[in-house]
Amino acid sequence: MIFRFLPRSSAVGLAFGVALAFALTPRAAETSPPGTAVPLPDPVPLTRAHAHNDYEHRRPLLDALDCGFCSVEADIFLVDGELLVAHSRLGLKKERTLDRLYLEPLAERVKANGGSVYARRAPFTLLIDIKENGAAIYPVLKEKLHRFAPICTRYTGTNVIAGAITVVLSGDRPVELVKADGDRDCALDGPIEALDQNWPVTLAPLVSASWESLFEWRGKGLFPKDQQERLHHLIQQSRQQGRRLRFWAVPDRPELWNVVYWSGVDLVNTDRLPQLRDFLLQANAGGK
Repeated sequence: MIFRFLPRSSAVGLAFGVALAFALTPRAAETSPPGTAVPLPDPVPLTRAHAHNDYEHRRPLLDALDCGFCSVEADIFLVDGELLVAHSRLGLKKERTLDRLYLEPLAERVKANGGSVYARRAPFTLLIDIKENGAAIYPVLKEKLHRFAPICTRYTGTNVIAGAITVVLSGDRPVELVKADGDRDCALDGPIEALDQNWPVTLAPLVSASWESLFEWRGKGLFPKDQQERLHHLIQQSRQQGRRLRFWAVPDRPELWNVVYWSGVDLVNTDRLPQLRDFLLQANAGGK
């Protein structure tokens, strides 16, 4: 397998072009009549861009949407019957609920765009990482998602009814509860073992694994051939089963994005939203 690396001169040229276009474009606030609503720019949906720990950005969800990301991740805890978003219990705040930060604004966005998160229709994933007590959280989360059922992908037995948003549960996955639920508005992010065990794709349409646990390469020098072959095998396995594949704990820089993207991994994981957006836009006219 041959990986293509983006020339540095192209990246510099792209950055210069964007900066120049911005400098030559009159500011909307200066050119619009007083009292006129200024429409937000319509970003290119990046179907392979995943916002890892999205809630840690200055504007959770909204920063990712401005960049065109089609997958975002929210970690949750159950506190006094409410689902709060944070990476650890030390960061919990009662106003930072799953509803307020993600479900409600996504529902508003889908309504405004006539059934899609973006004006240019594209699938969208909300990856909910359950930090602890998955069995206790699932009934609460299930009831909450039921309120937003019109926008969610629905799973009924072996049938999948596609919605504007596909909710996928990661972390402390309540596997048996989800498996036994014949009518639900979410699916699971399977462990890497789900590939060899061939879990039903309607149960786990996505599989995620730690890059550090599977590959020694961190971007310095050539990507070793044996690790390339391991990566290729996992990609082929997931595709044959009809799943998407994602790696977390990937060193968050272009050398790794390049390999992950061009090898065909479905979701490119990042905390650096604008930088990955620019990389994907340059790499393949929208990252598709």
